[in-house]
Amino acid sequence: MPVNLRGRHFITLKDFTPEEIRYMLDLSRDLKNKKRAGIKGNLLEGKNVVLLFEKNSTRTRCAFEVAAFDEGANVTFLTNSQMGKKESIEDTAKVLGRFYDGIEFRGFKQETVEELAKHSGVSVWNGLTDLYHPTQILADFLTVTEHVNKPLNKVKFVYAGDARNNMGNSLMIGAAKMGMDFVALAPKSLWPSEELVAEMKETAKETGATITLTENVDDVKGADVIYTDVWVSMGEEDQFEERIKLLTPYQVNMDMMRKTENDDAIFLHCLPAFHDEMTVVGKEISEKFGLKEMEVTDEVFRSKHSKVFDEAENRMHTIKAVMVSTIGNL
Repeated sequence: MPVNLRGRHFITLKDFTPEEIRYMLDLSRDLKNKKRAGIKGNLLEGKNVVLLFEKNSTRTRCAFEVAAFDEGANVTFLTNSQMGKKESIEDTAKVLGRFYDGIEFRGFKQETVEELAKHSGVSVWNGLTDLYHPTQILADFLTVTEHVNKPLNKVKFVYAGDARNNMGNSLMIGAAKMGMDFVALAPKSLWPSEELVAEMKETAKETGATITLTENVDDVKGADVIYTDVWVSMGEEDQFEERIKLLTPYQVNMDMMRKTENDDAIFLHCLPAFHDEMTVVGKEISEKFGLKEMEVTDEVFRSKHSKVFDEAENRMHTIKAVMVSTIGNL
């Protein structure tokens, strides 16, 4: 049956079937090829989108803006709205829905993006919340299809680090949907919630996926993908010392890459990554805790295994596919 996503929201990958996710990945690949061929797009011509941001951003803002401009849309970047201050989320959603064809939200509470979707009357896209980061997962999976010579349902995907943050949650959801062998490698206190794990294991029964939660680094054996994220998410900066103690054994280093016993294994990271001291935060961590690297070593980050900048570019192509498939002139 043909896939039709017109008018849909993009809040979490839980809302999409494997066929719909595959459709968005295929569309992303087509749009990427079109851009690289220098073909001017018009699939969002006449559309207006607003990017509503509570959190700082590099890739999400740039990806949405360039993707929209590439296909002919107009964009408003909004960080100083009255939402939640002098105006309710419901009222803000109703106002923005009168002006725009689509609304992107990047912020803290998942409830905020859900409230925007409930009341706006137009497509709403989740650019990141504390619970989920679905646009990142599409970019990750597109990168895997480009660099791992296997279909997604044959890929062993290991996420090492804080497995109960938005990336750990979203990667597990995406892997379950696409039939992958997913391993969350983390201290037990940082495993995903029991409720989400149980829900995704039910999904896995339908797709053939496997979900493993482990504290044993040796379980990376056979991995095609090693993925990590920052040890401390935005809003949790007071927990650095505790997280360093918990997560240092799960740092992605060359020893871990060798334990995969797969010379073709790739390394992914949603960025930014603390792999050196070349940032203000990196210098502060080095001075306070004596760490020159955190979740990934500079050696791995700059190695042949690392595909992080291909992954970063793919944010743009996959976000373009999300917008085109939901509000575009297809």
